[in-house]
Amino acid sequence: MVVSQPPNVESIFEPNTGTWQYIVSDAVTNDAVVIDSVLDYEASTNAIGNANAERLLTLIKERGYNIVAILETHAHADHLTAARYLQQRLLRRGKPSPPICIGKRIAQVQHTFAIKYGVPEAEYAGAFDRLLDDDDDIRIGRLHCKVLHLPGHTPDHIGYVIGHNVFVGDSLFLPDVGSARCDFPGGDARTLFRSVTEKLYALPDHYRIFVGHDYPPGVNVKGDRTEPRAFATVAEQRRDNKHIRGGVNESEFIAWRTERDATLAEPRLMHQSLQFNIRGGRLPEASEHGHRFLHLPLKVSDEVWDWGFAPQG
Repeated sequence: MVVSQPPNVESIFEPNTGTWQYIVSDAVTNDAVVIDSVLDYEASTNAIGNANAERLLTLIKERGYNIVAILETHAHADHLTAARYLQQRLLRRGKPSPPICIGKRIAQVQHTFAIKYGVPEAEYAGAFDRLLDDDDDIRIGRLHCKVLHLPGHTPDHIGYVIGHNVFVGDSLFLPDVGSARCDFPGGDARTLFRSVTEKLYALPDHYRIFVGHDYPPGVNVKGDRTEPRAFATVAEQRRDNKHIRGGVNESEFIAWRTERDATLAEPRLMHQSLQFNIRGGRLPEASEHGHRFLHLPLKVSDEVWDWGFAPQG
């Protein structure tokens, strides 16, 4: 009788955006996947950097991992994906590059934000190598990775179940942080509630829910945690999650989440991230002068913005 070994999970925290990145591998074959990688971005200079991505590549090389896929849970609105950069750096002579994978509903998200930001269709069509359907299976050596549709935060959002672990992106955070916002286009609080309660909380109690972000509360007199944590069990989430736990009904959550979302500022890197990520991590096409551009909307109050320009002619 062959006893299957559990997957090995490497959790890598990117502190500038509070993002958890994961490398999940088969201990027998060393085949592995990367989940929700981060590319550096400095807003003050509009500079893209690769330091974090290179740290991932160093870890991959040191462990001897064979990356078979680069997985995204959704089109992130708070960081730039390193998926395309990693794919190019992992290209080896005579072997196919690992495909960049995302949920099939990304087409809806791409269309929405391409219109908003004026992204040409040619720059996002075919940006991902594989569009994943519900219950699709990705082989990682001897492991099976099952795709789980988790809409609510965004319509394209998916999770990945590997062994007794589920990687949920931004659909659920740690118990003391709560749940994701639902006010992005296509987001819906009722849908998120059902994704969590009917899908994630239906998993066995001992399954580990690995989150996409963590925001440690910092030093305080109560002695609460000050270091980022990557997961909580299903039982812990169901019992302790401050937004969605046993005893909180759907209508209560919808009312609270809707009121809360109305007060939230937009993510710091939202405009840059969405334009970059719907392209699958590819750079915008260079202009005739060699520059690459992202569009940033100006917020102007018509009531106070009157420069007195007179009509010409």
